[in-house]
Amino acid sequence: MPHRHAVVLLDHHSAGIHEFDDVQSQTTHVKDQPHDTGQHNSAVRTQHEFYGNVCDALAGMTEILMTGSHIVQTDFTHYVDKHRPQMAKQIAGWDNLDHPTDGELVALGRKFFVAHDRMAGTRSIQ
Repeated sequence: MPHRHAVVLLDHHSAGIHEFDDVQSQTTHVKDQPHDTGQHNSAVRTQHEFYGNVCDALAGMTEILMTGSHIVQTDFTHYVDKHRPQMAKQIAGWDNLDHPTDGELVALGRKFFVAHDRMAGTRSIQ
């Protein structure tokens, strides 16, 4: 189903990606794949691989609302700025959240994009 908006709940080990339009939503989960190695900076490489997988899952989204803790949002922002600068154009907003349900997250995304689209002068979802 083609979607225009997505809201993402991100932590350091998983991402819940909720794509939605006027009437329906679809959820995808991306989880990190920890590599148990003794190499220096392997945790950084694993995190970068995970963030890359999240960016790949968001490819084609027009507008994205990123949510999660302040720390993970900062880490993801640094990754995007350095490794995926084109993704920064897709991110319409950031919101600090702890543990919302999927329904609460989609409702937040719908509310955010109605206001965001109204300010941009574009057609909004209902």
